[in-house]
Amino acid sequence: MLLYRGQKTCQFSPIRSFRRHKNQLTKHQKELSCTNSGCLFCIMNEPDPSLRRSGLSRCFSRLHQHQVEDDDDDLVITLTGLWKIALANPDDPEFPSLGIFDCMAKLIHKCIKGRKWFARGNNVCIPYYAAHIIGSYTINKERLAEIAVKSNVIPPLMELMKGKFTWVEQRVAVRALGHIASHKSTFKSIAVHEEEIIHLAVKISSTCFDTVCREFLRLKVEERVGYHRDLMSRGQQYGGLEMENQKAEEWASQLQCWSLYLLNCFTVLRISSIDLICKKDFLEELCDMWGGFQSISLFSGVCLIRSICLTKDGRRRIASSRVVIEGLCNLSRSSDEWQRKAVESILLLLQDQETRAEVIDLVLPYMVDLVELKIVKGDRVANVGETITRLLLQDYGRIKFGQMALKKQKSQSALEEIWNLKVERIKRDDMISEEEFRERKIKVGLLKHQGNQKFWAGDAEEAAEKYTEALDLCPLKMKKERIVLYSNRAQCYLLLTEAGLAISDATRAVCLSGSVRPHLKSLWRRSQAYDMLGMARHSLMDCLMFINHKTQFKTKRNIKVPYYAVRMLDKQINATKAVCATSKSEQVGTKR
Repeated sequence: MLLYRGQKTCQFSPIRSFRRHKNQLTKHQKELSCTNSGCLFCIMNEPDPSLRRSGLSRCFSRLHQHQVEDDDDDLVITLTGLWKIALANPDDPEFPSLGIFDCMAKLIHKCIKGRKWFARGNNVCIPYYAAHIIGSYTINKERLAEIAVKSNVIPPLMELMKGKFTWVEQRVAVRALGHIASHKSTFKSIAVHEEEIIHLAVKISSTCFDTVCREFLRLKVEERVGYHRDLMSRGQQYGGLEMENQKAEEWASQLQCWSLYLLNCFTVLRISSIDLICKKDFLEELCDMWGGFQSISLFSGVCLIRSICLTKDGRRRIASSRVVIEGLCNLSRSSDEWQRKAVESILLLLQDQETRAEVIDLVLPYMVDLVELKIVKGDRVANVGETITRLLLQDYGRIKFGQMALKKQKSQSALEEIWNLKVERIKRDDMISEEEFRERKIKVGLLKHQGNQKFWAGDAEEAAEKYTEALDLCPLKMKKERIVLYSNRAQCYLLLTEAGLAISDATRAVCLSGSVRPHLKSLWRRSQAYDMLGMARHSLMDCLMFINHKTQFKTKRNIKVPYYAVRMLDKQINATKAVCATSKSEQVGTKR
């Protein structure tokens, strides 16, 4: 591995030089201040389209032939400019049609073969910019990805993914390969390296945080690779070392997410790859691969699980892992970005008769809390709870009459509770008169008041019993009362240190209140319960949701975030950040 530790940060800045050069473009025509006949930016300023295109094509064909040391700075300035253009206009076919992919592939190959040239000055940045440019132009347009494949970009990208240089180049190589693999016509060229890519992607996604911590975050400042620091501080005027560390964690998260996305391409477009991907140890890690707080909206492990569950063999592999099923169930009862994917994965397993028998005992105690769940999908609200209810009660008759048996009493009780809530209670409520409804409403209010008195007297157990009586009596249409009763009972369970029961009741209250304006007290209580169990990620998501909705409808002047919520947020962010996600043996902090 070509790793230049201790290399000092260069005085030369490609970004600043590019901006200075760009500002002088209009002066070139009048003053001819640029003496380089092959200057990319001067060619781009050429008003004649045919001359401009021929000049750009000639520039791309010669760019990798730089040999003179004085030209190195110009080369990196040029690449920096191309990188910015590719980021801003990834769908523009002009540069790809003129040979930019072939140019970038040759530059990466030159860095791999010519170590002395690569180590000279700022040439160490070339593989990063070249791979990033390839990835940007292949992100959306399939036609541009086809041009990239014909330009033979895959072999040099594969070398970077193998770790020929450092994890920084590995990150942009995985990104580019994932973009190429996402298009059907170019996936075949990636699939040629199927076994090698899957092995590398699995390894990278499992070890990337350890690698970044070992090779960057845990090093003293003077030991860090100079150009890594330059790239991470690019465009940042303030923040210093803290911003640098934050950027490194963000890049580590992206490396993991893009590796998972690359694996997902194989899962979706090549079903035979399931056997290579679905190794037991890797599957058990997937639910914990979520991109971290820095990259919360990127591709996650549960997204890959959901894709795996679309295939019969994949469902069989997932169903055989108790750790994965429990991870999905925990995600389904949280405010996590990927809650919907977790629920969909469980539903796919329940719809398959073969895997249903394996997982139903495990999922019932969790799914009973989600039978009134509604999820917003675009402009419509999906009644996911009804689908869950229908699937779980599918075999209720056979179980009741002894033709089929559940293995656990807890699962049996959960199934009975679902039947009672979604069938018996609905029938009962339809039959009561208006007068009886008013009587029940008064009794529920009285029981709730008694429960509150018991709670404030310090008798949480008695209070929970009163709330339970009220819930049994409360008509289903009295949603607001049921939300409060579930939430109050969750608070009682928190005081009784029954975190599991608190999560269950808080989840029911959140499902009843809906995702648009969830019940805030229930979110906070569930966050506390997850904190008691040491489940930092789930606690963090509930805490974030609590704070977001707490401040959503207030003006900037009136926004006040409770101190207790800020403390919880800070605690869980520290617990879920990349440094804390690594092995305990490495959690020693960076010494400076």
